[in-house]
Amino acid sequence: MRIRRKKWAEKELNEAKFYIHNPSEFKGNWKKLFKNNNPLHIELGCGKGNFIATLASENKNINYIAIDMIEAMLGLSKRNIELAYKNKNPENLFLIRANVENILDVFDKNDMIERIYINFCNPWPRKKHNKRRLTHTRQLENYKQILVPSGQIYFKTDSDELFESTLEYLNEANFIINSQTYDLHNDNIFEKNIVTEHEKMFSDDGIKIKALIATNIN
Repeated sequence: MRIRRKKWAEKELNEAKFYIHNPSEFKGNWKKLFKNNNPLHIELGCGKGNFIATLASENKNINYIAIDMIEAMLGLSKRNIELAYKNKNPENLFLIRANVENILDVFDKNDMIERIYINFCNPWPRKKHNKRRLTHTRQLENYKQILVPSGQIYFKTDSDELFESTLEYLNEANFIINSQTYDLHNDNIFEKNIVTEHEKMFSDDGIKIKALIATNIN
């Protein structure tokens, strides 16, 4: 999604206590920042943050880190998180700016991530760009280095081609696919499905939402 620069975003992010400016400094030590041993889940490409704001505010016994590389998106996420937490600083959620391609600069196996959420990521349809997909095999190999054994990936997309390719990528990376559906809204495979902005837009246009849960077995 293209988004215009938000002049206010940098200032607001700098003032937010739950925005981490230097995430690489916490690599391997995120639990110390949260100051508890609760499970850690992350969202890759959090966009405007509605999904993670709802999820984290309803599950305060789980720690969350939301990642995006676009400052304007993170600014919008910050505002949506504040709304969900009624302007109180969340204790179980941090926002960070990072490129998912370099995720190993931010996390390692000591962070013991139990779940990764990937919602409606760029499908990069041109073959020469496929390696930039967040679900590509080379990315999955990176995720395996930060997920606990039996850690899971929760994935949603509107793209038929990306979904089919992702099934192949997961097989190549030795993940087990626990559940999958080509019509999430008629076959909900999640404990609770939080409908994202993109999800509503695609569904309203008659596009069925594809989704899966996959488990790391290494």
